[in-house]
Amino acid sequence: MSSVTPSDANNNTEFHESSRAQPLRAADLIIHYLEQLDIKFVFGIPGGSIEPLYDALARSQRRGGPRPVVARHETGAAFMADGYARETGKLGVCCATTGPGATNMITGIASAYQDQIPLLAITAQTPLRTFGRGAVQESSCTGINTVAMYEHCTRYNTLVSHVDQLERKLITAITMALQPPSGPVHLSIPLDVLREPVSVEPGHNLKSLLYPSYAVDDEAVDQLQHTLRTSRNTVFVLGAGAGKAVGTILELAVLLNAQVVTTPHGKGLVSAYHPQYRGVYGLAGHPTAHGLLKDPSVNVVLAIGTDLDEQATNSWDRTALMGKKVVFTDATPQHFSRSPLARQHISGNLRSLFERLIGRLYSNDKGQQDVLWQFSEHNRPHSFPVVQFDRRAHDRRQPSPRPYFSENVTPLRAKENRLADERRDDLGIPLTARRFTLKDEDKYISNAAPIKPQRLMYDLSRLFPPTTRFLADIGNSFLWVIHYLHPYDRRIIGDRSLPSGVIRMGMGFASMGWAISAAVGTAIASPGNPVVCIAGDGAVLMSGQELNTAVQEKLPIIYVILNDAAFGTVKHGQQMAGAEPIAFELPPIDFVAYAKSMGADAYRIDTPEDMAALDIAALCNRAGPTVLDVHIDPNERPPLEQRIKMLNATA
Repeated sequence: MSSVTPSDANNNTEFHESSRAQPLRAADLIIHYLEQLDIKFVFGIPGGSIEPLYDALARSQRRGGPRPVVARHETGAAFMADGYARETGKLGVCCATTGPGATNMITGIASAYQDQIPLLAITAQTPLRTFGRGAVQESSCTGINTVAMYEHCTRYNTLVSHVDQLERKLITAITMALQPPSGPVHLSIPLDVLREPVSVEPGHNLKSLLYPSYAVDDEAVDQLQHTLRTSRNTVFVLGAGAGKAVGTILELAVLLNAQVVTTPHGKGLVSAYHPQYRGVYGLAGHPTAHGLLKDPSVNVVLAIGTDLDEQATNSWDRTALMGKKVVFTDATPQHFSRSPLARQHISGNLRSLFERLIGRLYSNDKGQQDVLWQFSEHNRPHSFPVVQFDRRAHDRRQPSPRPYFSENVTPLRAKENRLADERRDDLGIPLTARRFTLKDEDKYISNAAPIKPQRLMYDLSRLFPPTTRFLADIGNSFLWVIHYLHPYDRRIIGDRSLPSGVIRMGMGFASMGWAISAAVGTAIASPGNPVVCIAGDGAVLMSGQELNTAVQEKLPIIYVILNDAAFGTVKHGQQMAGAEPIAFELPPIDFVAYAKSMGADAYRIDTPEDMAALDIAALCNRAGPTVLDVHIDPNERPPLEQRIKMLNATA
């Protein structure tokens, strides 16, 4: 019999009250710890062997605890948990029954592993006594060994073969998921173990085990401080790992007048209209950013929270992020092996590191205002183009200071530091100008029909409010988003409430359909804030059934489908590489009819005028999803040149 022996009974009052009504099972123990972590949802699909967990969720839901969200496919459940984790910063939880349920979920878990998203995956097993006897859907070590399958895409992976193991293994799994390098963990639990009775005593507070380490090497900070102070021209490169420290990092960039670029993974962490921002470096990036990192006058490149993969390094271009002028900082030392030539490596909590640097700069300068004054307009570099952002359509759709939000919603900027506004106002920084160039800038504002995908990104940037979360699926969708989607965002410095930024992509494993399901997890975690999912028609045909989950949960997600009757990346990649044109065509699909058959609202979009006619506020306030079936110009090629050059070079 398992016994929970934590120290804080106050957190568990409701849990213990429910225990008087009926005996608690091992599955209830799992819910007990999820409640401690304030996790509200478990994403999955029920089945015979996982039924005790759903029984526990039913009891939990009645008392206001975690409740189930039923996906339409187990991969979708994992992607939903991924979206939930990115939105909340908490652990995402997904579950599946034994056999095909467990194998279906692997792609979603692998995606989270590559993107370092903390998930708890729970899969069932047939009862222990049936192992090796050919039970239906058996997935033990003597059947289809699902524990072995999860071994290489999880941070912790184990079979719970006895109820007395459960508490210890569960706590270990949760702590492993949340510590650097974060990622998914997996518990495989037989049906009979989930049914075992347990006693839950006033006990451990799991949160006390999860405090992050704020240790930073003072000697390394001293060295970095000297490097930055003596640098004549510094560029910051922000990856996804910079999210939790991005406000502090940007404050340091302003102090040092350092120019800032992001990797594709870090897009959305920095406002496109930040005066120091020069665009995206890497896959589908911007000429301004690429030229900046190859500029010989740049003598220090500070790479922050990037794992230096192919997409972030422009196919491992050694003239930019892989050279000797790079200082590499990351919470995950394992990433340092990808930058052996770097000038310096610093591991540790990034927020603590940059707060310490800022504190030293403030203490060594005359005063904060004097330091910041150097970044007035007359002292800011003028070597970059300044492109004004047309917000007229955006303003026309915002008649009130807080549009589109229900009364209980905290807007994106509610937790930001008020001092950030004062500093920005003192600087007189214009917040509607972009300081980097785009490919085919004329197509970005083209009125042509069918609508150009570049123009679509422009309209999405203008029409939706600043709190919108944009999720881009794999394929042409995320290529267009990386290069052309630049939503208005007035944040310059100060703390952030969203460690993942407002633009998100599942880039590590590049799984088609990720955004369609992750949008569900995002929207359910952030009621009242608009969520826009941008996906190709191929991805929707692969995973579009999760639109029905959004209907059932009444989530106001706007699904923007790029309809070009093709696997677009395959089509354009073949054209650009000179390959045989084959196997990319899709039949014409009426996604308006498709969406309405599931209970969603839907509109066909052919022109910029069709986009302008939409009532964005109504779509964002609707109790359910809306599909925009956007028939884009199929001849427009996404910014894929660098990727094609790399593939051709290795052919």
